[in-house]
Amino acid sequence: MNNRSRSTLFLIEQLIVIAVFAICAVACISILTAAYAYAGDSKATSHALIAAESGAEVFKATGGDIDTVADIMGGTTSTGGSGTAAIMVYYDSSWQVSGQTGASFVLNLIFDAPSKSNDVELITAELTVCRLTGEELIALPLAVIRN
Repeated sequence: MNNRSRSTLFLIEQLIVIAVFAICAVACISILTAAYAYAGDSKATSHALIAAESGAEVFKATGGDIDTVADIMGGTTSTGGSGTAAIMVYYDSSWQVSGQTGASFVLNLIFDAPSKSNDVELITAELTVCRLTGEELIALPLAVIRN
């Protein structure tokens, strides 16, 4: 009888150890899954920042010339009412410039109507990088003075 009691206690002890191990494994898997998701978001934000910086530098270097900016960045232009215009550059999931059909991200550069004062023209724009789902990753206000 004493031997059977020891076997039962040993079995209960083993079940408790397995249960604790399973709980710890679930917690570790949960943490690793969250870390993987954060790493993906961080990667997307880093690439969005690089794309935004490139767009801002091109905007600055060209003096806000919309056609030149679109040519350099590989984007498409569109015009809206009240003197506004926009450039859209689409990126695939590897952050290579792509067409709209295979895109995962889009850089929007929306130009405001230029303002002129004493032979100086102020060109302002809003640059945003978003997922195609609409989630904004980066937003930058831009301005350049043109003589």
